[in-house]
Amino acid sequence: MDAFAPRLSFFFCIGMNFFMEVAKLRAARILWAELMEQFDPKKPASSMLRMHCQTSGVSLQAQDPYNNVVRTTIEALAGVLGGTQSLHTNSFDEAIALPTPFSARIARNTQTIIAEESQITRTVDPLGGSYFVERLTADMVAAARRLIEEVEQLGGMTAAIAQGMPMRRIEESSARRQARVERGEDTVVGVNKYRPEDDGQVEALEIDNSRVRDAQIGRLAEVRARRDQATVDRVLEALTRVARGGAGNLLAASIEAAERRATVGEISDALEAAWGRHDTRPALVPGVYSSAYGDHEGFRVVRDEIGEFRDLEGRPPSVFVVKMGQDGHDRGAKAISNAFNDLGFDVEMSPLFLTADEAAARTSELEADVVGVSTLAGAHRTLVPELIDSLRARGNDAVVVCGGVIPERDHQFLLDCGVRAIFGPGTDILQAASAIMKMIPGRNR
Repeated sequence: MDAFAPRLSFFFCIGMNFFMEVAKLRAARILWAELMEQFDPKKPASSMLRMHCQTSGVSLQAQDPYNNVVRTTIEALAGVLGGTQSLHTNSFDEAIALPTPFSARIARNTQTIIAEESQITRTVDPLGGSYFVERLTADMVAAARRLIEEVEQLGGMTAAIAQGMPMRRIEESSARRQARVERGEDTVVGVNKYRPEDDGQVEALEIDNSRVRDAQIGRLAEVRARRDQATVDRVLEALTRVARGGAGNLLAASIEAAERRATVGEISDALEAAWGRHDTRPALVPGVYSSAYGDHEGFRVVRDEIGEFRDLEGRPPSVFVVKMGQDGHDRGAKAISNAFNDLGFDVEMSPLFLTADEAAARTSELEADVVGVSTLAGAHRTLVPELIDSLRARGNDAVVVCGGVIPERDHQFLLDCGVRAIFGPGTDILQAASAIMKMIPGRNR
């Protein structure tokens, strides 16, 4: 254990509830030390939790975006005061586009100023002893112990995931937060309170996705031309044998394949040959949004609109929520899927990493009224037109809408391609649902 435990490191997200976030990190260290006691460690480092923290992407807003500099600073301070070993600070424009060098420099300098000007790193656990922080820490430890015990009773985390317990808790928390913001109970400056007349223009990074893709394909072709293909084939076959039989060191076999210049895709294919491919299709968690909104008037109005459609058409309106490309950020897609499901839409959410053709094919299979593309990784200028072209080639006239991080300068391009509406960060879910209902053909029959 002493050879293994000191090498472990944990990754925490830091949100805007300042003292709660400090208490969370302090509680994590207590829990780690307690959990390690059962293994009778001899080295103090085995009982010392190491962590990396990242400021929250969820708290970043596209509206009045320079406020995000302040949000990131507050979250970074919470991470440092809570005892993080390393830190990632988000750029203020990440709710608009990928970071520019200008915004990335501000994010980097936020850390540097905290580390070298604030003097707060000279003291270990500087908030320790505060009644408020100590009480929050104790409450966090107690709540975490209850969750750990619940997971253990379910048979461990793997069994808990299979039963949907962690996902449901996450979605419940997300739904409650979203409902509080839309009700105005939680203030988000510049979004639901203190809105400026003009959000101001922010220079957003523009990336030529076609050029990036062509360059990467060229690099792969160059690597393949220079390597010994027979050797690559041999090490990949060996990797599949290790994965299939369980005999041998899987990590060592993977490293050897990489050293022989096998690509990440080829290594993944070698493992897939032994294990198959994991089904990443997420399950919906019904009821969390409807319970969070309660008797909210806007929620009731949208449900009535959907009920009217169902009465007229003899079926509910259907939505296919899609993630395409290498964008693995699906929190927003899950939030939309679960909220729309509770409102009365017939919803399916795609697996991660679909191609445009795969998304179009599944849309046609479902006969979906609406395709909602969730995108955060900057590939919308390439993937969304490909999706629309693929739908048209199939004779499918489904309504296409987009949500996520899409620079305003790209809106008209997407609209010209055939996108009907674009919903950015901070969009009111109920307003988006009502707007989409008005786009679906046949509603006024």
